[in-house]
Amino acid sequence: MSDNRFKIVFDGTLQAGVDKTTAQFNLAALFKTDVASVERLFSGQPVALKRDLSAAEAESYLQALRKTGIEARLEAEPAAVELSLADIDDLPASTPPADTTTYQSPYAPPQARVGDNLPAFGQLKAFTVNGRIGRLRYLAWSLVLMFVTMPVAGAIFAFAMGTAAASLNTAITIGVILGGAALIAFVVVSVQIAVQRLHDIGWSGWLWLLTLVPFVGSLFPFVLMFCPGNSGANQYGAPPPPNSTAVKVLAVLSVVCGVIFGIVAVTGGLTNLEKGYNHESASYSESSDASGTDEADSPGDAAAAAESAPPAVDYDQDEKE
Repeated sequence: MSDNRFKIVFDGTLQAGVDKTTAQFNLAALFKTDVASVERLFSGQPVALKRDLSAAEAESYLQALRKTGIEARLEAEPAAVELSLADIDDLPASTPPADTTTYQSPYAPPQARVGDNLPAFGQLKAFTVNGRIGRLRYLAWSLVLMFVTMPVAGAIFAFAMGTAAASLNTAITIGVILGGAALIAFVVVSVQIAVQRLHDIGWSGWLWLLTLVPFVGSLFPFVLMFCPGNSGANQYGAPPPPNSTAVKVLAVLSVVCGVIFGIVAVTGGLTNLEKGYNHESASYSESSDASGTDEADSPGDAAAAAESAPPAVDYDQDEKE
């Protein structure tokens, strides 16, 4: 008696946490076809992806398909009809299949060997806009960039000050050139890091231009820090590798530094407001006191008051007359 045979059926169901776009890209990579052909598998109707498989083969196919993020299932094939030799002699001769080299059905089985593993994680590339990085790696890389930029800026400033002793104009020129080059390098690398973080969320890197929009640009870094990325592969590649211990430590330090800088900025702003208020109050008090003193001591006002007073009348002299 022959072994039971199985088929793999898919009806469009996805695993928890996997979006449809990610699953379609994964299936297209597994089947080595385009995404448009794979989209037909997500119509909601049951589709047999592979037929006439043994138990071991079916399980191998099923594991490979589950790595793409879909939920496929095994179903037993109908029992084969046993024929005798006499029945086989009576069967019509089979015709060779038509040439299918020019057309490939989207429901055809995978062309790659099922045992081949898809890349679980993408490669990390620091100085490029390709690839993906997660939230913790975004914080860690941003902190490293800041730590590298600060000593470079200090070295440029020290070099310019040393050159200023010989020639002030030369020092200004060198400072502007080196400082401008360092600023451009800082902006380019920071944009590359932000674009990779946007790719991890599944968004286009062109959205970085929102940082140039007033008010929105001040909130955009918080979106990159807190918005979770896609758990599986998306149109920008496989997910980033797991975070190392160094990445986690640097991410925590980045958050701590951000909190400290925020507290310092708020405290400094409140202190400046208090100093400005006290200065304005003191100036107002001084101006009020000066005005009061001027009014009391002004000789012109006293003379005017004397002139406006009525003349004195001598009543005794009037009676004598």
